[in-house]
Amino acid sequence: MVEEIKEHEPLNYWTRRIQFSGKSSYIIALPKRWVDEMKLKAGSELTVARYGPKALIITHRDHMPTQLKDKAVIETSNKEHPHSLIRRIISAYLLGYRIIQVKAKDGRFDLQHKEVVKDTVRESLIGVEVVDESTNYITLQVFLGVPELNVENALRRMFLIAASMHRDALTALTEFDYEVAKGVIRVDDEVDRFSLYTIRQLKQAVSDGRILEKIGLEAPKDCLGYRVIVKSVERTADHAVSIAQNVLQLKNRLKPEILDHIKNLSDTAVSFLERASQALFKRDYESAERLILDAEVVDNMVKELLTIIDAESSKEQTYIARLIIEDIKRTAEYATDIAEIVLNLTADKILSSTS
Repeated sequence: MVEEIKEHEPLNYWTRRIQFSGKSSYIIALPKRWVDEMKLKAGSELTVARYGPKALIITHRDHMPTQLKDKAVIETSNKEHPHSLIRRIISAYLLGYRIIQVKAKDGRFDLQHKEVVKDTVRESLIGVEVVDESTNYITLQVFLGVPELNVENALRRMFLIAASMHRDALTALTEFDYEVAKGVIRVDDEVDRFSLYTIRQLKQAVSDGRILEKIGLEAPKDCLGYRVIVKSVERTADHAVSIAQNVLQLKNRLKPEILDHIKNLSDTAVSFLERASQALFKRDYESAERLILDAEVVDNMVKELLTIIDAESSKEQTYIARLIIEDIKRTAEYATDIAEIVLNLTADKILSSTS
């Protein structure tokens, strides 16, 4: 029996019915024009792979995408600024290389450049180890085969750290504790590590859809939304660092009434961040929408607080307090930005389609 075939333009796809082979497999027929154009023939080997939960990809075996690029070689001079070397190593990591080898153009590394490479691995790159080194090269290998550290789990960790950093920054402010403030600044490196790791995973998923499901996402379109969310959480952590840095600039504790209002504002902003996180991981459209509608609460709290500060504080305290309030406000705004993305990721749940 010949099945009806329909070609749709301009998308250029064919509709075919699945046939049962009579045993344990199903088959479909490929359009002859496609077979000819791709220089295939009877007996050519094809690979069929799942692309998320609702799509299949048929690929010629000779043109299968690779999950990881093999090796990147970075040549550096002792005259090169260490920060430039760091940027190139991170770029190779994000591009998906499995091995990154750093070579010295001058014949040997000076101590500073060698320590920069090792510090970058230890402090910034999850899953990377120094596997070989000599006086003139260092070889790094990326071990990213840990299934429990998928995109969602890494992002959960980022949310938890960012929220904790904000609470600690406010503790440093209310208790006037410089050591707690310094601790907040140090923890920021941990958020950056998870950020780089997650971006690397998302880049791989975009270029090779076969690993999309492995990293815990449902569809290719999710990658862009998650990339923006990662950046929003990273910036949220940066605002916690900014609060801590401003605490270190204070010479005297802020007045109790002002501290109470700032703490209330901060608690609201952190609760927004946690609600955005929950809406994301539960794929909850309604919760994300409620969060966006509640954004006006923060604006009203900020206006009231600025009025109090201008009336009660000295010039120095007014300046620093305003900076801290702006950081808290931006935290709430990033939370609502994340909620907006959740709406986009889950919109299909509240939309009906017609054919």
